[in-house]
Amino acid sequence: MRDPGGGQPSSLHAGDRVAVIAPSGPVDPDRLERGATVLRSLGLEVTFGRHALDIAATLPHLAGTDADRAADLQAAWCDPEIAAVLCARGGYGAARVLDHLDWTALGRAKPKPLHGSSDITALHVAFGRRLGVTTSFGPMIASLIADGEPEAVDHLRAALFGRGGPVTGTHALRPGRATGSLTGGNLALLTSLLGTPYAPEPAAGRIVFLEDVGEAPYRVDRMLTQLRQAGWFDGVAGIVLGTWTGCGDLDAVFADRLGPLGVPILAGVPVGHGPRQLTIRLGAPVLLDADALVLHPGVPDARGRRSGPPGAFAGETP
Repeated sequence: MRDPGGGQPSSLHAGDRVAVIAPSGPVDPDRLERGATVLRSLGLEVTFGRHALDIAATLPHLAGTDADRAADLQAAWCDPEIAAVLCARGGYGAARVLDHLDWTALGRAKPKPLHGSSDITALHVAFGRRLGVTTSFGPMIASLIADGEPEAVDHLRAALFGRGGPVTGTHALRPGRATGSLTGGNLALLTSLLGTPYAPEPAAGRIVFLEDVGEAPYRVDRMLTQLRQAGWFDGVAGIVLGTWTGCGDLDAVFADRLGPLGVPILAGVPVGHGPRQLTIRLGAPVLLDADALVLHPGVPDARGRRSGPPGAFAGETP
């Protein structure tokens, strides 16, 4: 790994060793190995968390005990020989490990890419706020990556090894352009963290990304209302809406709850759940162009060149 600089993770290189962990739900061994095979095809050496295939005895919806899942995460993050920490799958349980982490030790370790989505939002928020690092939101190793879906794999490769790529939406709910660092994640997880020591930082001046799965429109309405009443959206610069698989038609809800914020809103971005899952970087600067239906990594300078934090993985350099 090259020196990250600026306290941010660095890009991966062929031959790097990565750790696959299971901080949430239990993992299917066959899918885990298939996902690892895809990672090896990218030139990476793959190791697994000691408890990656555990199932909690009394709570079988968890991949082992909270302490064991936290230990795998901490060991991988603090190991200087591990270049990235990749999550096997979501489900539920990532928020439960947060109280078991030694944040002082994590803060002393060299930053590295942390990748996952859905329930992993709890880790994205906590690592971003407490450690000040960017993280990678995209398909997980024992889910879509295990299927070898070409677009998902290519976009993940671009994010982990280089500059990343733009993501295109289907329609704008409100036109305009905005820049700022990207924040957000899974709507249910963000809302569940409010009022806890791991609550997401306010979205003022930032571009918010949101997605979810299997939530009825009234529940999405309720969660957006809670975030608004908590003041989390105050001063937001723009909004990007990912996939809402199994949630029905939400445009009316979004128009009602988010439209009055008066900022650009891009919808239909293939990030989250479903058959198309691309990768974005939370905490990194982006350009939201709702007029062109594109979210670009990095922010253009006066000469139109796109830039991100020095040395940051998946960022763009001047």
